[in-house]
Amino acid sequence: MRVQVTDYRTIKMPNLEHPAYPAATLLQLESLVPCRESQVSLLLSIFGERHHFSFPSIFIYGHTSSGKTYVMQTLLSTLQLPHVFVNCVECFTSRLLLEEILTQLQSCSPETEKTSQVHCDTFNDFVRLFKQAVATQELQDQTLYIVLDRAEQLREMEANILPAFLRLQELTDRNVTVILLSEIVWELFRPNTGCFEPFALYFPDYSIGHLQKILSQNHPPEYSADFYSAYINILLGVFYNVCRDLKELQHLAALNFSKYCEPVARGEANERDSRKLWKNIEPHLKKAMQTVYLREISSSQWEHLQRDDEELGQLKGLSAHTHVELPYYSKFLLIAAYLASYNPVRTDKRFFLKHHGKIRKTNFMKKHEKTSNHLLGPKPFPLDRLLAILYSIVDNRVAPTANIFSQKRGLCNG
Repeated sequence: MRVQVTDYRTIKMPNLEHPAYPAATLLQLESLVPCRESQVSLLLSIFGERHHFSFPSIFIYGHTSSGKTYVMQTLLSTLQLPHVFVNCVECFTSRLLLEEILTQLQSCSPETEKTSQVHCDTFNDFVRLFKQAVATQELQDQTLYIVLDRAEQLREMEANILPAFLRLQELTDRNVTVILLSEIVWELFRPNTGCFEPFALYFPDYSIGHLQKILSQNHPPEYSADFYSAYINILLGVFYNVCRDLKELQHLAALNFSKYCEPVARGEANERDSRKLWKNIEPHLKKAMQTVYLREISSSQWEHLQRDDEELGQLKGLSAHTHVELPYYSKFLLIAAYLASYNPVRTDKRFFLKHHGKIRKTNFMKKHEKTSNHLLGPKPFPLDRLLAILYSIVDNRVAPTANIFSQKRGLCNG
């Protein structure tokens, strides 16, 4: 009688554990979200099983490119949990937001055909239509997740939207969890009147070791994993101090890898000849350093310029000839300063007031007799006039905060 012996040392067990999901699914999930195992494990414990009532609202926050959106999309899709994913920047009004949630809710079940556009004006209508949609698609026996990405935009909507979403489980009496994804902390969300406090979960920035592990997973099949890992190590050594955005680093890694492996492709070096590989890639990484976060040229144009070995100077179109992007209010401060220095005080009422009354024709008759103000040069003006013009040319209501005065001082010092 033969006895088959299984070598359990060859079976890879996932670090994530949950009784409701098989080990193969958790292992796949773990491979898709590297360096975020602790956050995913905590979310799985909060979610519980499908039929369990989860926490009413969860607030996930962290800096840009810390994996919040990707982890939530991957987690809900891999475990096949019913969910609605909405970007609050795209749905910038409460009506668009509520209608988008109801529209996606219609397509949660393949048995239900997508009907015409849903109309929802108030949150009371949303609660009523939400109950109907959940009852129609038989979602009462499992948790429905509503994910609101870029949730800081909710602060710009009506005052009742955010507190109502935090209590949606109570208002609808349904098994629903609202997940807010944001780049700012919860203290900047909390209304003055108080609200239901969500469960807060922080996503820290990726360390250099995490970035090395994540970026090394995308190695081309024609090269070994060690060769590509050495390239990522060089890339992070150059860019990590100035850029820790995972998306930007992935873009830089894909853009410069062809130049890194040129000596290997030409047969001038092997994969372990790190000195020759570094000397070949060093000048190109320094040029790429000037364009971090900038998209002045496309990837194809960058590769074309990389192949042009005859140009020894700086690449055309790079940041040496670019403009400086000023803060929002600094632009309007410069415009207001220009208007105040070249226009007489008596024209402010005519230019910046909607109902300025009648203007005597003598002002227009003498206009052609005067020398152009641009030939005379700019004139001094008081600070009160500068701020008055600023408030009139900005569309939104501007409060005289310290931010405005600090930008004004920076422009004067510059």
